[in-house]
Amino acid sequence: MSILVTGARGAVARGLASLLTAHGIPYRLASRVADTPGTVHCDLGDPSTFPAALAGVRSVFLYAEAAAIGAFVKEAVTAGVEHVVLLSSSSVLAPDAADSPLAASHLAVEEALLASPLRTTLLRPGAFASNSLGWARSLKSGRAVHLPYPGSHGTPVHEADLAEAAFAVLTDPALAGRAYHLTGPQSLAFATQLAILGQVLGRPVPFETVTAEEWKAEVDGFIPGPYADSLLDYWAAGDGLPAEVTDAVEHLTGHPARTFETWAEDHADAFRA
Repeated sequence: MSILVTGARGAVARGLASLLTAHGIPYRLASRVADTPGTVHCDLGDPSTFPAALAGVRSVFLYAEAAAIGAFVKEAVTAGVEHVVLLSSSSVLAPDAADSPLAASHLAVEEALLASPLRTTLLRPGAFASNSLGWARSLKSGRAVHLPYPGSHGTPVHEADLAEAAFAVLTDPALAGRAYHLTGPQSLAFATQLAILGQVLGRPVPFETVTAEEWKAEVDGFIPGPYADSLLDYWAAGDGLPAEVTDAVEHLTGHPARTFETWAEDHADAFRA
């Protein structure tokens, strides 16, 4: 029995692969760009790449790409896949998820899987702690980080916890077939996250509050307009309001979720000049 791990270049997939290797569990890494030895070509937007990637596979760790999810489900069923673990997003829990550019693709993949005969486990993380890497360029150059809503809260979760959660549901049938809202152990405002980074780096990390329009202008060309608008709406809704914290990471992994401080210590070099 083999496990297909898609998104091989992502941090969660790499962490999951390391855990599978350590436990002697056979798996196959797959990526849209199969430029690493042992990695198979599987472009989740190109159905022609599905048959070879899925041959002999019984479980799949899947990234939420909606472009060809119908074809993927069909091929997975044909190949004899029994279980799919989807790295989704807690954004699907919002009432307007179907209309949100941030949530719509995750929701579409969830719905396609749940309507299929495949046993489906949904991992729904909130904010990835690694989103903070978007501040690295400013921190390296000594510039202030520009934030439209410095008081907006999130529950940043360490990618290592997501990898361990995925490993747990892939290897323990008793945990499969459910939806899990995964968070870090604390609700933290952006300003607080920057302060923690400053403590880890041993120097102040300044930020400046900018308007939504100014921030959109700065990210133009990197973040499409509709996504930028959705992010701004999401941050505005969480401004000054603590976000929900769950114990799902501890339930799945057997240990408390790693703190943002731990994540910052693990990635401090990414923020140093």
